[in-house]
Amino acid sequence: MVANCPAAPDGSAPVGVAEIFRCFGPAYLRTHVLSPEQARVLRHLIDCRTPALGGHVDLCTHCGKTWKTYNSCRDRHCPICQGAQQRRWIERRLERLVATHHFHVVFTLPEALRPVALANRRVVYGLLFEAATETLLELGETHWDALPGITAVLHTWTRQMGYHPHLHCIVTGGGLADDDGWVACRPNFLFPVRVIGALFRGKFLAGLVNAYEAGELEFVGTSAELSDPAAFATLRRSLYDQRWVVYAKRPFGGPEQVIRYLGLYTHRVGISSSRIVSIADDGIVFKTRGDKRCRLHPDEFLRRFLLHVLPHRFRKIRHYGLFAPSNVGTRLATAQSLLAGMNRSARRASPLAESAPPRAERCPSCEVGRLIRLRLEPRRAVPPRAPP
Repeated sequence: MVANCPAAPDGSAPVGVAEIFRCFGPAYLRTHVLSPEQARVLRHLIDCRTPALGGHVDLCTHCGKTWKTYNSCRDRHCPICQGAQQRRWIERRLERLVATHHFHVVFTLPEALRPVALANRRVVYGLLFEAATETLLELGETHWDALPGITAVLHTWTRQMGYHPHLHCIVTGGGLADDDGWVACRPNFLFPVRVIGALFRGKFLAGLVNAYEAGELEFVGTSAELSDPAAFATLRRSLYDQRWVVYAKRPFGGPEQVIRYLGLYTHRVGISSSRIVSIADDGIVFKTRGDKRCRLHPDEFLRRFLLHVLPHRFRKIRHYGLFAPSNVGTRLATAQSLLAGMNRSARRASPLAESAPPRAERCPSCEVGRLIRLRLEPRRAVPPRAPP
């Protein structure tokens, strides 16, 4: 049982991720030292879809029955708010689709780099984007003499919410040549994964060494010993000597299925409510993979979740090559024309492009009266944390 835990806005018992934040988040805010980004995210998740953020009430003019709906926090780390954001993102990406096969490529940082990444998230995540996408663009130029399209999405978690930075990339199976012709690669082969991994390793470590020599890296906590140049040099040599893991796979289905497939990754956060099994004061149980379960104390659950809060204004979804913003109206349009991509009939047939049904104005209870909507003013449930 969960003691002193507020019920969900509809009066139901605690069952999901939102209830975990409401039950244990306020105490965690008072008793733990958090970064400004982490504290802000946790307050948003506590307040999401509660009276704290306000909302509206629909009132029937005939039977007088009411329905309250509270506003969402719209935080990009909130597992409750990502569904609508994901649908809007997918709708926009359909405009930039090219009708060719695509590949799913995952770039993973070695475990030895995780302490450095924790202490230098903005720098290391930026290097991860830069090294991975430059690798794919360079291989596209050397193997095809063409420019591919790349969408990259940053993830930092495992199924147990451990810290595991990696980059998901969707890459077009070919590219646009300088003479505006399309060069297609083999249907089931992008580039040799060993070549991808070796080039990615070299580019990332070159960037990391440059950041170290420029004094852009901080070493605290588990990475404190790396402030010694000899220790950092030892780490660098060991990283050069090991094979870096790169995974490449062709997604199934046609071009529009690629967008749906990518949508599974773009707005995903560390955990969703569908994985929560039980919530109690002494432990939270959630599904990991298959029939496996993980049990964590509420404080450890929140600590792991907050590990994945991104730096302020850091963009976790980026586009390169043909999909780069500078190429959208020029080279991307040429590629779409060549491949007959994104025609309007296909877009109408796509279930992803369907708009949401309009809000019903007739009372669903008595089916006689009409609903009128009244505003509910925000009422904070958790006061902002005082500055230290």
